[in-house]
Amino acid sequence: MGELLLIRHGETEWSRSGRHTSRTDLALTEAGEARARKLAPLLAKYQPVLVLTSPMSRARRTAELAGLRPDETEPGLSEWDYGDLEGRTTEEIRTRYRGWTIWRGPWPGGETAEHVYERLCGVLDQVRPRLAGGDVVLVAHGHSLRVLTLAWLMLPIERGSILSLDAGTLSALGREHGDPSIHVWNQAPV
Repeated sequence: MGELLLIRHGETEWSRSGRHTSRTDLALTEAGEARARKLAPLLAKYQPVLVLTSPMSRARRTAELAGLRPDETEPGLSEWDYGDLEGRTTEEIRTRYRGWTIWRGPWPGGETAEHVYERLCGVLDQVRPRLAGGDVVLVAHGHSLRVLTLAWLMLPIERGSILSLDAGTLSALGREHGDPSIHVWNQAPV
């Protein structure tokens, strides 16, 4: 059984400044491109049978710079749609919605937590059979990969805050004695 490798795209201007980015298709910064290139040595020990990316150029570019050849883009890997909160920082959002977190909402004009969880469960259903043949790589976004990990671990979405995930990092999910587990989390290249 292969591992499910998760790569969060490299830094963008908005990820650097803490602005929530879903539908806005931003390019990687120079630092984001450099870090994506440094992921290649971390991936060298893996033999992926499938590489999927989010449709956003920041994810596709990260995959390319890390030396991966995506088989296809997967719309289900898109970032949580923040709706009217797109481009705002958590601090800005909390001036209107006291105590707001992405995990509790609200999500005016965007996706609910339940919808995002269901969408990422669909991605897992799609890739699980492929793990029998080897490693599967998913290149996507911070919140969508955290939700996917919660679904893998069979944890409720409200637990999302326990997983922080930096830009340009590698994580690996697998099984320990048949149970879903985290093998590597938030590994930054050196």
